[in-house]
Amino acid sequence: MSGIHKLFEGMRTSSSGMSAERVRIDIIAKNLANAEVTKTPEGEPYRREIVRFAPILRRTENGLERTGGVRIASIDKDFKTPFERVRIPGHPDADADGWVTMPNIDSTLEMADLMTAVRAYEANANAADSFVRMAERALRLAQ
Repeated sequence: MSGIHKLFEGMRTSSSGMSAERVRIDIIAKNLANAEVTKTPEGEPYRREIVRFAPILRRTENGLERTGGVRIASIDKDFKTPFERVRIPGHPDADADGWVTMPNIDSTLEMADLMTAVRAYEANANAADSFVRMAERALRLAQ
């Protein structure tokens, strides 16, 4: 594989990471926006969503697989974390004793995940920028 193809492969890897992290950031924002939604159209509180990544595998000339970035494998509902019950008498979704079932969202955890996703996005953006600078230098040297 020539040097320029390797350079573009690095760009593809960085851009796939940026795309995946962007989806993760959007899902975290959706979770935070729905942290107080006690009744969805399905009749239950909003359930946290989780983004799962998977490697992008590519075949090499000798038939081996290697990673070529990441992709979104799935966006799953979090069924492991239980809903929280809070006593809020008078709430429209409260039971007879005043208990309301709240979404399974921990805002602190979501904010920590958001910071991690933003930093990963920035790292991929910096890597992509480095590839662009290397390509510019290579073009200048070729002149």
